Amino acid sequence: MIKIGIILGSTRPQRNGPQVAQWVLEQASGRDDAEFELIDLRDHPLPHLDEAVAPMHGPSVNAHTREWAARIAPFDGFVFVTPEYNGGPPGVLKNAIDHLFTEWSDKAVGFVSYGAGGGSRAVAHLRTVCSTLGMADVSYQVAISVLTDFENYTTFTPGAHHAAALQTTLDQVVAWSGALAPLRTRTALVEA
Repeated sequence: MIKIGIILGSTRPQRNGPQVAQWVLEQASGRDDAEFELIDLRDHPLPHLDEAVAPMHGPSVNAHTREWAARIAPFDGFVFVTPEYNGGPPGVLKNAIDHLFTEWSDKAVGFVSYGAGGGSRAVAHLRTVCSTLGMADVSYQVAISVLTDFENYTTFTPGAHHAAALQTTLDQVVAWSGALAPLRTRTALVEA
């Protein structure tokens, strides 16, 4: 069965991300076309990129990067749950992405973002990053406003339209993850 990782891309104290990521997981868990698992970056602390060589040139000598690679490798696709900080994604999410290469390649990615403007600028940055890594970013996304979808900016109260948008995003992530499987198989054979 297709495996999709839901990556919570913020580690800030007082973050709103866990509510959003848990909502994504709950909505996804009702599906029978894929398995979904939440990955919280707080559980995978990585130093600022400390690799001696670029991740595309082989496995890391660092235990923390090898552990992160082992966590990400089994997934066929991802949903990044990201806030927008100052017009872009959180540094911790970009750093986690930058620690790997092969583990992201030929996998689908969708986005659930939140911020004053729905987090769309963060997603625009992430689409470029993911494309450069050989990921297929799906067109649908869920853009959540902290102004209208959170009570007092802290309690997540998503509108029904977000659930519909999320299902379309998940439809695309699952379908594209399946469609890309032959490329992942070919890459694995070449590397073996």
